[in-house]
Amino acid sequence: MAAAAAAGSMAPEEVEEALGLFTGIGLSEAKARETLRNGALSALLRRAVLQAQSALGPALDKATGTLLYNAAARLRDPKHLGFLVGYIARREILTDLQLSAALEYVRNHPVEPLDAVDFEQACGVGVCITPEQIEETVEAVISEHRAELLAERYHFNMGVLVGEARSRLRWADGKTIKNEVDLQVLHLLGPKTEADLEKKPKAAKARPAPVEKQKAAVVENGEVGTETRSLLEQLRGEALKFHKPGENYKTEGYVVTPNTMALLKQHLAVTGGQVRTRFPPEPNGILHIGHAKAINFNFGYAKANGGVCFLRYDDTNPEKEEEKYFTAIRDMVEWLGYQPYAVTHASDYFDQLYTWALELIRRGQAYVCHQKVEEIKGHNPPPSPWRDRLVEESLLLFEDMRKGKFGEGEATLRMKLVMEDGKMDPVAYRVKFTPHHRTGDKWCIYPTYDYTHCLCDSIEHITHSLCTKEFQARRSSYFWLCNALDVYCPVQWEYGRLNLLYTVVSKRKIIRLVETGAVRDWDDPRLFTLTALRRRGFPPEAINNFCARVGVTVAQATMEPHLLEACAREVLNEQAPRAMAVLEPLKVTITNFPAPKALEVLVPNFPADESRGFHKVPFQPTVYIEETDFREEMDKGYKRLAPGQPVGLRHTGYVIAVQNVIKDPSGRVMELEVTCTKSDVAEKPKAFIHWVSEPLACEVRLYERLFLHKNPEDPSEVPGGFLSDLNPDSLRVVPNALVDSSVLSARPFDKFQFERLGYFSVDPDSKEGKVVFNRTVTLKEDPGKA
Repeated sequence: MAAAAAAGSMAPEEVEEALGLFTGIGLSEAKARETLRNGALSALLRRAVLQAQSALGPALDKATGTLLYNAAARLRDPKHLGFLVGYIARREILTDLQLSAALEYVRNHPVEPLDAVDFEQACGVGVCITPEQIEETVEAVISEHRAELLAERYHFNMGVLVGEARSRLRWADGKTIKNEVDLQVLHLLGPKTEADLEKKPKAAKARPAPVEKQKAAVVENGEVGTETRSLLEQLRGEALKFHKPGENYKTEGYVVTPNTMALLKQHLAVTGGQVRTRFPPEPNGILHIGHAKAINFNFGYAKANGGVCFLRYDDTNPEKEEEKYFTAIRDMVEWLGYQPYAVTHASDYFDQLYTWALELIRRGQAYVCHQKVEEIKGHNPPPSPWRDRLVEESLLLFEDMRKGKFGEGEATLRMKLVMEDGKMDPVAYRVKFTPHHRTGDKWCIYPTYDYTHCLCDSIEHITHSLCTKEFQARRSSYFWLCNALDVYCPVQWEYGRLNLLYTVVSKRKIIRLVETGAVRDWDDPRLFTLTALRRRGFPPEAINNFCARVGVTVAQATMEPHLLEACAREVLNEQAPRAMAVLEPLKVTITNFPAPKALEVLVPNFPADESRGFHKVPFQPTVYIEETDFREEMDKGYKRLAPGQPVGLRHTGYVIAVQNVIKDPSGRVMELEVTCTKSDVAEKPKAFIHWVSEPLACEVRLYERLFLHKNPEDPSEVPGGFLSDLNPDSLRVVPNALVDSSVLSARPFDKFQFERLGYFSVDPDSKEGKVVFNRTVTLKEDPGKA
C-alpha cells in the first residue's frame, strides 16, 4: 500500500494492474514497485506501455520494454511521450543510442509539431548498417594502427579501435563492433602469449607544474581549505551546467509556449548570444558579506563567460529608500573590482510595467482585490471573493488605484496563480502615497518584487537570473508571468546564501544596534557590512577570495569569521608595507648611544622581498618599546628584555641590556636605562623587539567579535535576544599609542603591518596631528601565539 500511496493513492487493483504492466516489459518486481513510488514516472510508463501494446499486442519483448522505460524516465517534456513511443512501437527506434539521440532532439525542439523528416535523420531511423560495413570499417581502423598493434600486441588499448569504428558508424550496434574488433585483432596477432598476459608496467606520470589555486574548495563543518580554484574558474563555461544563451528551454522546469522559440530568436538578435546577468539590490540598506557572494556570482559569471552584468536598483519601495544607499551600493560593487555594464532602476520601467499590468488584467490573469494585508498573510489565507470579478471592472478599479481614489491597504492588484510554496495570488501592485526619489509624485501605486523582477529581467534580456535559494519558491511565478504576457522569459537559477557566525546582517537588527548605541553606524568595523569591512581594513581581494573559497554552492554556507580573516592575512601580507608601532609605550634611554645625533635606520617595506623598497626611521638615544616586552623578573621560557637578558632592536644592528629601572612612587616602571652593543660583537640575543623613536602619536582601535555566541539571533542559544549578547570587550581604544614617522603621509584606508602586532588600516576619523588606526586582523589566528 506504500507504493500505492506514493503513486497518487492508487487503489489495490490499480497497483496490481500497474505491477503486471511493468513486470510484463521485463522489470523485476522490486524495480516495478520502486517505479510505483515515483508517481510521475509510473504514470508516464503506464501510458507508454499501453500505447505500445495497442500497436504490438499485449506481449512486449524486454528490449522494447527497456526502451519504453528509458523514454519515460529520461524525457523532460511529457507531451512528446506519445511521439517517441510511436517510433519505438513501429521498430524505428531500436537501440538506446537512437533513443538518446531522439531525447536530445525533442529537448532541442520543444515546440510542436516536430519535423518528422529532420527527427528521423537525427536519430538514424531507417539507417541499416550491414555486417559488411562493420567489417570494412574495423579493418580500416586496424590498418591505421597496425604498427602500434604489432609493437604493443594485446597491451594496446583496444578501446581506441572500438571508439574510432563507432564514430564512423554512428548507428551501428556497439557490441557487434566490439566483437568484430576482437575477431580481427585475433586474426592479426594470434592467440595471447604469456608475455601478453603479463601486466603492462605503469609509466611514471610526469607531475604537472603546480598551478596556483588549482584545487576546488572543500567546505566541511564550516571549514574551508586554504587552496581553491579562482572564482572565475568555478564560473567559467560548463562548470555550472547552466544553459547557453538562447537555449533557455533546455533548463529543467522551463515552461515552453507556442511563442517561446520566436521570443528566444528575438532575444538572441538583441544580445548576440552574450551572457547577461544582473545584481538587483534594494536601496534600503548597506550591503553585507552575503551580498559580496551575490556580487561575485553575478558579475563573476558574466565576466568568466565573456558577458555583461547590470547593476539594477530594485527601487519599488519608496518609503525605505535613501540616496545614501544608492551611492554606497555602487561604491561597494566598484570597490570589489567590478564595473556594471549599465546602472538601471526598476523605476526606469514603471510605465512599461503599468502597461503590462493592464494587459494582464485584459487577459484575465489579474484582478483588483480588497482583502486586507492581514487577511492574505501566510500560506492558507481565504480565497479572494473578488477573484472572478469582471475584467472591465478590474480595469476601472486599477485606474482608480492609479488616480489615488483608494487609501493604502484598501485595494491591491493580484495575479491569478499558485506559487511553489503554496502561496496563492501574489500581489502585483499596492497603493503607497509616498513620493519616489526618482519619479516624484507621478505614481501612488508601486509594483511588488514578484511582479517587477522577472519583467525587468525580460526587458534587459537577462540570460541568467541568479538569486539565492529562498527565491526558489518564486521560480514558478517568474516563468508564469513572462509567459502570461508573451514576453521573453529568462531562466532563474538559485544558489546558497553565505552567512557568518557571531554577527547579524539583517537591516532591521543593524538599525537597532545603531539606535541603542551598540555600534556607531552601518560602517562600524565590528559589523560585517561591506562598508564596515572596508573601514576595518579588509582588502576587496580578500573578500573576493573568501567568496571563491566558499564556492558556488547550492546549499547555504555558514562560515566562521576566522576564515575571512585568514583571507585578509594572505592579501595584506603581500600588500601592507611594514611599520613599527607601540601600543603601551615604555621609555628607554640608551646611555651609550653610539652617535652624537640621531641615526637613520633603513627598514624594508616587505622583508621577504627587499626589491620592493625601504623606508627610513630615526634612531636616537630615546626609544619606546612595548611595556609587555620588559619584565623585572624572568619566567621560564620568557625571551624578551629583562635585567640580565638583553634583546635586539629590530633593524638597528644593536643589542640593548638593562642597566637601571626607574619607577614612580607607586612602584610602576616608568623608564629603563640601557646600554647598546653592536650585534656583530654581542652575544646573539634570544629575541628581537620592535621600537619607535621620534614617533607620531596616534589612536589605535582594537576590535573583537561583537557578539559572544555563534548564533546571536537563535533564541535557544541566546534567550534574551541578540542585544543581550553583546561582547563588552568588542572595542578597546588605545588613545596614546606611538607609531614610527614613516606613516606620516598615510591617508584613510591605507594599510600597514605593524611588526609583531597585526595589520592596521587608517580610519577616516583621522585628522591633522592625530592618525587613527583600526586593527584589521592580528598576525596570527590566535593572538596568544604572537
